[in-house]
Amino acid sequence: MRFTQETSADDADIEALHDEVFGPGRFVRAASAIREQGPHDRALSFTARFDDELIGSVRLSPISVGPARGHLLGPLAVLRNRRKAGIGKHLVNLGVEAARVAGSPFVLLVGDAPYYWPMGFRPISAETVRMPLPVAPDRLLVCALDTAVCERLEGNVRHAYCIEPV
Repeated sequence: MRFTQETSADDADIEALHDEVFGPGRFVRAASAIREQGPHDRALSFTARFDDELIGSVRLSPISVGPARGHLLGPLAVLRNRRKAGIGKHLVNLGVEAARVAGSPFVLLVGDAPYYWPMGFRPISAETVRMPLPVAPDRLLVCALDTAVCERLEGNVRHAYCIEPV
């Protein structure tokens, strides 16, 4: 198995993976609404392949929360028959470390706290960090790469390149 930085050559395989793992329902989620506002950052996005088969991917997108800039993690996708092997966690760790190296002060996501907790993600108030669509309060998580910035996070979450308020 090999993990590599995502390239444009991966686009069709990643789209097929997302279709298989998430189906069409993924487009009505809060995180998807943010991702539709602008591109993800390929330098912080990774794939997992076994031989030539794409078996997993993670993408990070630049976001702002009020005046603070950080990254949104997701989607994280791993083929169902490849789960429970640590592939997803390794992809998350690659993405978070790349964000840290790039100077990002935080990585935000919507997901299951028990899964993401060991990777440093903690709940953050959905009342102060407001997604464009409702999310379950216990599913909004942040990995603080700069604690001082995270202590002051407040505002609407939007893609960093979005000029229209959401």
